[in-house]
Amino acid sequence: MSLLLALVFALAPPATGAAPPAAAETVAPPPRCGYRIVQTYPHDPSSFTQGLFWHDGHLYEGTGQYGRSKVARVDLATGKALAETKLPADQFGEGIVRWRDQIIGVTWQGGVGNRWRLKDLKPVGRFRYTGEGWGVTLHGDSLVLSDGTPELRYFDPATMTEQKRVTVHFAGRPLAMLNELETIDGEIWANVWMTDAIVRIDPDSGTVTSFIDLTGLGEQAGASDRDEVLNGIAWDPKAKRLFVTGKYWPKLFEIALTDCR
Repeated sequence: MSLLLALVFALAPPATGAAPPAAAETVAPPPRCGYRIVQTYPHDPSSFTQGLFWHDGHLYEGTGQYGRSKVARVDLATGKALAETKLPADQFGEGIVRWRDQIIGVTWQGGVGNRWRLKDLKPVGRFRYTGEGWGVTLHGDSLVLSDGTPELRYFDPATMTEQKRVTVHFAGRPLAMLNELETIDGEIWANVWMTDAIVRIDPDSGTVTSFIDLTGLGEQAGASDRDEVLNGIAWDPKAKRLFVTGKYWPKLFEIALTDCR
């Protein structure tokens, strides 16, 4: 078993009543995909990346840390913020997603969510929710939230009324530490915190159908600290471009998948 798989398995303990760990590890993991770098772009090394998405020619990024959290419209070519709005100092920003003409964002432990106007990033409202906030994406008409547990929580984005929960499983085990989320071609993709893995999740069953092994990408980005982990997935649906980056990384990458098996 590779070091990456071992780490992912460590974050996915056997479900209650399942076989002991030694036996459970014999369950075949989902297919693995590699990657190749298509293009490299600059990225603000002061950005503790928590959320990322692409819309209408620009990246949008949400960052974390108390007193430093913000939401920004970013120029891909330069990595510079074209517009930004800071969060209150007592909020630790997490994932962001576009919904209609708004950006919706969540915070880590405060139970506070924010809404900004897409065109100018001006605040237009707040909402409350229980539990932690990690990543968010839209799937169909639902906002999907990760909270550090193996569950994905589905909400009505207009009212933030919770609709349902789906437990994510990796090789039959509940998988926790799901972080930044992105919906791509009907699947939910998720960074697994503190690993070099992105998992691709069936949104109905919660099954991890495959995973992307991005081992070595952080090194190429110049990451040197344990907190400078992979986090940030953005998909350009028109040009079919996949972007990834990490916390405090000075580089952002367009990548393509290879050797899925």
